[in-house]
Amino acid sequence: MSKACPRVLSIAGSDSGGGAGIQADIRTISNLGGHAMTAITGVTVQNSVGVTAAELMTPELVLAQIEAVVDDFGVDAIKIGMLGSPEIALAVAGFLKSLRDIPVIFDPVMVATSGAALADERTVAAFQEIIPLSSLVTPNLDEMERLGGEKIIADYNVPFLVKGGHGDYGNSPTVTDRLVYADGERERWEGSRIVTQHSHGTGCTMSAAIATYLGGGDSLSAAIGKAREYVRASLKAAPGYGAGHGPMGVPKI
Repeated sequence: MSKACPRVLSIAGSDSGGGAGIQADIRTISNLGGHAMTAITGVTVQNSVGVTAAELMTPELVLAQIEAVVDDFGVDAIKIGMLGSPEIALAVAGFLKSLRDIPVIFDPVMVATSGAALADERTVAAFQEIIPLSSLVTPNLDEMERLGGEKIIADYNVPFLVKGGHGDYGNSPTVTDRLVYADGERERWEGSRIVTQHSHGTGCTMSAAIATYLGGGDSLSAAIGKAREYVRASLKAAPGYGAGHGPMGVPKI
């Protein structure tokens, strides 16, 4: 059964430049016809050039935001992005254990597009508590390696969308994203690379779009395929703002 306006909760950090994080998630969910709800894990000071400061919320405040919206509005899908600390990651994992039949998309954010670190080793280790509670994990190639490589997928009963945009350090003319389960690859999507420096927020946008489509009733395969096309359209619509890795645009759909 499809929902005309799926309720999608984004648990992520704030990006003052508007390219990624909570801002990208709200923009994506809203543009795709969903109702965006948020639990902000931290505030970053950043623009297209880099991150210069960050302040995390307390785990208690993150949980309070989650409970406030879920208890009142309900939720059809959840997207998880930057967590920032092991304490926040473990608090979110505790909440996820209370859920039943709600798709959870986990984008294991570790490094900003500019190269700034957004997760230390203790936080990455805590991701092991969230992965088994997820419906899909969406690492790029660098994040997959930091999680321990594709061999770890066999340890989980959870599919991974291994995103190939970072392949060959962005020099390959083709981008391949692969849906991998414990027993191996099930599906792949390929497309020509869109060459642009204005690609900040691709991972956030992809995971938020998948969550919105799943919350609306699409299958996992269909949600991934539609989300990929949405990200491609967003890259092509980039307004060209900023001296570095600028934000993507808002495509007409």
